[in-house]
Formats: sequence, structure tokens, C-alpha cells
Amino acid sequence: MAETPNARPSETRVQRLQRLRRAVESSGALHLKDAAELLKVSEMTVRRDLAGPEAALALLGGYVVNAASPTGIKYAFEQEIDQHTQDKRLACRSAAASIKEGDTIFIDCGTTMQSLADCLPEDMPLSVICYSLNVASIVTHRPATQVMLMGGLYHPSSQSFSSDDGLSYLRRLGVNKAFISAGGLHWARGASCSNFHEVAIKQAVIATAMESILVVDASKLGSLKPAFFSDVGSFARIIVGGSAPADMRKHFRSLPVEYVTSAA
Repeated sequence: MAETPNARPSETRVQRLQRLRRAVESSGALHLKDAAELLKVSEMTVRRDLAGPEAALALLGGYVVNAASPTGIKYAFEQEIDQHTQDKRLACRSAAASIKEGDTIFIDCGTTMQSLADCLPEDMPLSVICYSLNVASIVTHRPATQVMLMGGLYHPSSQSFSSDDGLSYLRRLGVNKAFISAGGLHWARGASCSNFHEVAIKQAVIATAMESILVVDASKLGSLKPAFFSDVGSFARIIVGGSAPADMRKHFRSLPVEYVTSAA
């Protein structure tokens, strides 16, 4: 007999949602990939489970959060700051060393870029283009720094803004170096991130900057996130903080990858 529109969800789905609710209550937010691993199902199954009105959970910025109070996404973002912190800082110190006095640089969003903003050469006159709160809060306190903040709709998942006007503004600017972040870097599938609103911004600055530099920690190698934004060949340099196993490094041999495993 055909299922009626008001039919109750299957017991299996109910059980999965209950487990997800408990996990979200415990941590504040749960990444989609982690949710799928917890339930031993595909990410698509988790998305379908969350689609029903009775789910009481929502998917925001790649995280499962409480639909009634989605502030857990901020917690998840802050939690990521503490993950791979040392490797990120190694990569960022190396990247920042290439900046010259008077450069106009673009700093992407994300926790890695927060470290890059911290690593900028002190007292060096710079122009900085950014679109995230965590980066702006650092560079606006620097002396001799002109800050150009792209505005628009605020996205808590990455503490960043996006708008068509912001993109138009970005395309009119001259950028010496664009420092780009990524949630995943795959040798064949390119650079990707979790938030789709970042894609147009990343692509616009890669297309206009004199030099685009990808800055990631080693945990991102081989990973693939849902929002593709660039082929690996678009970057003049790919700076990786931390060590990567030999079987992973072999896939990137033909690319301009620089591994930074210790402080200079």
C-alpha cells in the first residue's frame, strides 16, 4: 500500500535523529561528515533525515545544529581554531614572509587566515582586503594598514560576509598577493571548501590577483569538500604546514607545494 503524505517516518530514521540530537546537545554542533560517521550512513542520508519538519535539527555551513537555536555553529568554528593550530601557524609564517612593504593583499576567511593576519610583518605599510570578522578584528588594529572590508550578508559558519556589490568592489581592486584558504586540497579534484558563499569570492580574487597563494595545514591534503572553487594549477604557491605521509606527498610532486615542518 502506498505511503500517505502524513505517514510517520521510519523507526530507523527516528533513532538516527535521536542520536544526532544527543550529539548536538553535547557538543553544540556536529560536522556533517562526523554525523555520517557517527550514524554509519552516507552524508546524503543525514541530509535527508534533516529535511523533515520533525527533525528539530538543521544543517548550517556544513554543521548539524539545533534548528531552534543554531548558535552551536559559532562554537564549532571556535573549536576548529584549536585544531592543527601549530601546523597552520607554520604555514602562515612562511606565507607572510613573502609580503613586501606597500603590497595590497587579500586575506581569505577561516581559522587559518586568522593565523595569517596575526603573522603579518609588524609596522609594515600594507593594504589589506578581507571579508571576515576574525581577520578584520586583527588587521584594523595594525598601524600603517589600510583595510578594505567587503560587506554584505553575514554567514556565522565562517564569520564572513558576501554580496554582489562586494564582488564588484573586489574586481576593481589591484591585488599583489591573494592568500587563499581551503577545507580540502585534492591532487585531481582541486581546492574546495564547505561554504558555497565563499566560492565566488575566492574565484574572483584568484582571477584578478597577480599571485594566488594557497595556505593550508597538512590535514587538508587529500580531502574533498562540497564546494569546489579552483584547480590546483591556479596557485603560484601551495604552502602546507606540518608533515604529510609519503604516500600522500607523491600525489603532489608535480605541483608547487612547499611543506613547512618547523619554525624558521
